[in-house]
Amino acid sequence: MPALPAAARRPELLAPAGTLEMMHTAFAYGADAVYAGQPRYSLRVRNNSFGQLDTLAAGIDAAHAAGKLFYLVANITPHNAKVRSFEADMAPVIALRPDALIMADPGLMMLVRERWPETDLHLSVQANTTNYASVRFWQSVGVKRIILSRELSLDEIAEIRDACPDIELEVFVHGALCIAYSGRCLLSGYFNHRDPNQGSCTNACRWDYSLHAAGEDASGNVHTDGRPPIGTPKDAGAVGTATRSRRERALGGGPRHLGGSKPWLLEEGTRPGELMPIEEDEHGTYILNSKDLRAIEHVHRLVEIGVDSLKIEGRTKSPYYVARAAQGYRRAIDDALAGRPFDPRLLGELEGLASRGYTDGFYQRHHTPEQQNYLRGHSESGRSLLVGEVVGYDAARGLAEVEVKNGFAPGDRLEFVQPGGNRDGVPTQVLAADGSALAHVPGSGRRVWLALPAGSDPAQPCFIARYL
Repeated sequence: MPALPAAARRPELLAPAGTLEMMHTAFAYGADAVYAGQPRYSLRVRNNSFGQLDTLAAGIDAAHAAGKLFYLVANITPHNAKVRSFEADMAPVIALRPDALIMADPGLMMLVRERWPETDLHLSVQANTTNYASVRFWQSVGVKRIILSRELSLDEIAEIRDACPDIELEVFVHGALCIAYSGRCLLSGYFNHRDPNQGSCTNACRWDYSLHAAGEDASGNVHTDGRPPIGTPKDAGAVGTATRSRRERALGGGPRHLGGSKPWLLEEGTRPGELMPIEEDEHGTYILNSKDLRAIEHVHRLVEIGVDSLKIEGRTKSPYYVARAAQGYRRAIDDALAGRPFDPRLLGELEGLASRGYTDGFYQRHHTPEQQNYLRGHSESGRSLLVGEVVGYDAARGLAEVEVKNGFAPGDRLEFVQPGGNRDGVPTQVLAADGSALAHVPGSGRRVWLALPAGSDPAQPCFIARYL
């Protein structure tokens, strides 16, 4: 694979940070920048330590000292009460000089432009920018970077890049996918009055649902046929396929499930008897959860297109998640810039992260059977499970102290994940805190001692995963 042109943009790798530990981990494993939420004004209010001003200041200062960037998210769709308090709340935050604010609401953006004109603005994915005309509009009102909608294909992103060459573009490459247009969902608010657009999403799309076959009477009312539920929502498509119309095919659809032509009723596990109708049209089904995004195989194309920032989702995830994801995408970006081919082992390495299964989203609308087999084969090889994190080192004994996360045993093949490179090892001995040898480490909640593989750097962070 030839090297990219010398003028090719070197994309920023942008990682999530819900805590200072996550931020330091992201930087150690290859991220160029992090983003964190301002709890009252962002869409992630839980697992976020940056609501304390001193913690936020420490994070921004540490990022700048390391030559990295720190972006602050304030992307809610506010009601009047939050508009009234916005300027007073944000004044001490902006005084800390974050490198940009990530925002979605035009009114709040106007307030920032009027009071703090020197502050860079990035347009949040919540604004659902899907075309070059919208990009030009936001550029005309002073936005520095557009985070493009997740619903775009690679070709559409390339078209936007060609039409808008002088503005920064950012895309998501990894993490959870919203089943609605990014954030435009009312499920959480409907079920328990927690508004996703105010930062309180309960991920209701991922709850446990049963599926009931339904009928429709002459008045158009949907009703259950009285039979027990037939399974989970995916079972609605198990009844066969039908040919789509030319218009439906133009919208990107393949063969349509016959089950999509009839109504169905959903029953949420904690609300027995409360049945909700769902239907599918030519655009798809507008309820239920999605697989997680993993687009690492498309990094070379995104670099080639000239995208300025590749973003990992997951501010509420663990430090291991951000370490593994940042390391994988760092390698993919560096390989693309150097003209090296994509390393398919990266697919398997990301399988060890908690997910609901992976999809490359809308980047490539249709995969051939050969592509599907290629992705599946490499995804299933090299799978692993986090079993521990190194928290100390005894140089006199040459042993690392490990905080256990999941069970493992001497003789297991382990991967030691470090910023300077990963190494495999098979420990012959694992010691308890009292020095006794353990035949098996049963699970979390304890600390043990073991030797690191040759060549490991005890001074570097280290996560330990067991191959499956």
